[in-house]
Amino acid sequence: MSFQNPRFILSTVHTDTTLAKDSAAHALAVDLRMLASQLRRRLRQEASAAEWSESQRAVLLRLERHDGASVTELAQAEGVRSQSMGATVASLIEGGWIKGEPDPADGRRTLLSLTPQTRKVLRQVRAAREDWLQHAIEARYSAAEQKQLATAVALLQRLLEPRA
Repeated sequence: MSFQNPRFILSTVHTDTTLAKDSAAHALAVDLRMLASQLRRRLRQEASAAEWSESQRAVLLRLERHDGASVTELAQAEGVRSQSMGATVASLIEGGWIKGEPDPADGRRTLLSLTPQTRKVLRQVRAAREDWLQHAIEARYSAAEQKQLATAVALLQRLLEPRA
């Protein structure tokens, strides 16, 4: 059985210009998704402070943005059961990455926040990743290509804007 490039198959099967445009946009979407995944993996390889799981990383980043959340709030935000989030939170507390304190308004609730050390580690990891990326851009792209890359980044940011 031979492997054929699915984009080639799509481009030869559909002759209608609308379908050709759709398949070109689809191929671009696939390429962009794969590139984003590869870049994300590479950035993690370049600077990793701890061996956090995806769920632990999600909790830490959410607490960095919204300090003082409960287990239930984190579970709702991440779309998981409270019991699952409780296990994730317990491992982060045990590792010294987050701490819990009673809610001043409702002593039955525990509000979670990052420890100062965790904030420092997150800043260091980001700085190392940005440093690697900066050096990679400077080493691999000419000044003209860096301007093109900046334009592409601006275009990509529009993907995340709410549709009007």
